[in-house]
Amino acid sequence: MPEGHGEPIIAVLEETWSATAEACQGLSPEAWELATDCPGWTVRDQLSHLVGTELGLLGSETPPPPDPMPGYVRNPLGQLNEAWIEARRGVPGDDVLAEFVAVTSRRIEELKGFAPERWEVLGWSPGGEAPYREFMNIRAFDSWVHGQDIRHAVGRPGDRFTKGEENTITRVAMAMPYVVGRKVAPPDQTTVVFEVDGPLSRRVAVRMGDKRAEVLDDPPGTPDVRISLSCEHFVRLGCGREAPDQVLSSGEIAFDGDEELGTRVIQAMDFMI
Repeated sequence: MPEGHGEPIIAVLEETWSATAEACQGLSPEAWELATDCPGWTVRDQLSHLVGTELGLLGSETPPPPDPMPGYVRNPLGQLNEAWIEARRGVPGDDVLAEFVAVTSRRIEELKGFAPERWEVLGWSPGGEAPYREFMNIRAFDSWVHGQDIRHAVGRPGDRFTKGEENTITRVAMAMPYVVGRKVAPPDQTTVVFEVDGPLSRRVAVRMGDKRAEVLDDPPGTPDVRISLSCEHFVRLGCGREAPDQVLSSGEIAFDGDEELGTRVIQAMDFMI
């Protein structure tokens, strides 16, 4: 058995990609054209994005970018994504699905063949230079979130409480010091605790200190604010998939402590590029 089989993230990617393919089976032509929570992207575009990224990692040449570039594209990474999507906008959704199944199967086989040292090699990732293992954790996060975008649009819930969702919650939790420290920037020693409820529940405690924030291993008993919310809201707010004010008005988020601070944190949670 190839050495790479020992990397846990391979199983996460395989499970997530398989679940997304299953969610897309039998979609009508109209369903492929449904809008999703990503501005300008249809269901087919979501899958085209995943296809393009994995093709690029396999060494395929990037298609020419659209001209003009859509207004919702905000950065170079978005421009790269849009090139792969534009190349498939006239392709039937079922054909994009077949391509997705083929390319993700190739990627899984490639990853399973990696020697252990390959996972330690530093290189580009959306979060900056990182070991390849970290890049693949980001790929699993991105893939699970886009799979949920598809499911949300077509009304096919699933792939919940899985390794993919657990990895995603971890990635969102890792971004909370940035949200609190850079976007909210409360006074030093301010503490914010997220109580994330559900089968994959966890507690994420963040403290502001010396103009930056850090995760605390031992959450304070009485933080400045304790924010209680579901796993789904934690992820969707962090990934910019739902409007903070709408969620706040729904009554599905509870604050214990400084409600004004908690509200600012919720409004700042979107950290996606």
